[in-house]
Amino acid sequence: MPIAKPQPADPALEAQVFWLKYRKELLALFAIALVAIIIVTGYRVYRERRETAASAMFSSARTTDDYLQTVNRYGDTSAAAAAYLLLANIQREERKFSEANATLQTFVDKFPQHELVSTARMAMAANLESLGKQEEALATYQLIASTSAGSFNAPHALLAQARILQAKDRIEDARRICETIMTKYRDGYAAIEAARLLRTLKPSGSQNPSIGAAPLSATPVIPAPTASISPGVKP
Repeated sequence: MPIAKPQPADPALEAQVFWLKYRKELLALFAIALVAIIIVTGYRVYRERRETAASAMFSSARTTDDYLQTVNRYGDTSAAAAAYLLLANIQREERKFSEANATLQTFVDKFPQHELVSTARMAMAANLESLGKQEEALATYQLIASTSAGSFNAPHALLAQARILQAKDRIEDARRICETIMTKYRDGYAAIEAARLLRTLKPSGSQNPSIGAAPLSATPVIPAPTASISPGVKP
C-alpha cells in the first residue's frame, strides 16, 4: 500500500495562526519599540539643540560672568567644558588660585573622560605651587604622571616633581625622576630640561650646588585653553 506523502506547510497559514495566537504580545512589543524610538529621537534632537545653543553662547563669551552663565545654563555640554577651563584661566590671571582650582575640579568631576583632564590637573598643581602648597602640588603632579602616562603632560609632571624635590633637598629622588624622563621620554623637551636639571643636582649638603651650572628655566606654565577652543571637537 503506497504511503501518503506529507503535505508541505503553508507559510501564509502558519503566519496567520501565529499572529492570531500571539497578537496581543506582538502588539505590545511593537508599541514598546515605537515609544523607544520616539524617546531616543526626541532626546537626540534635544541634545543637538542644546549643544547648538551652548556653543552660540560660548562663542560670544568674554568675561567671567559670560562663562559662568554658560556653565550654569548648559553645564552638561562640551561648550560648558571649554567655559570651565577659560573661566579658571581668568581666575588664575586675577591670582584667585583657590577659586581657579575649584573651577578646574568641577570640570574634572563633570567631564572625567575629557581629553584635557590632565591639562586641568597640571594647572591645578601650578596654582597650588603659587599658593605655597608644595606637598599638595607634588601629589597632584604624581597623580598626573601615574594616571596619564601616555599624555603630553606626563613628562612635564615628572619634571615639575623633580624641581620640587630639588627644592626640598631630596636630591636622589629628583635624580631618579630626571633619569626616568630621559629614559621614557628621550625625544621631547622634558628630556632636554631633565638633562639640564640633572647636571645641577649635587649630593645633599654640598656647598653652592648651582655654581657653574646652566641656569634653570622657570617652571613651564601649561598654556590654558584659549577662546579658540571648538566645543565638542577632539584633537
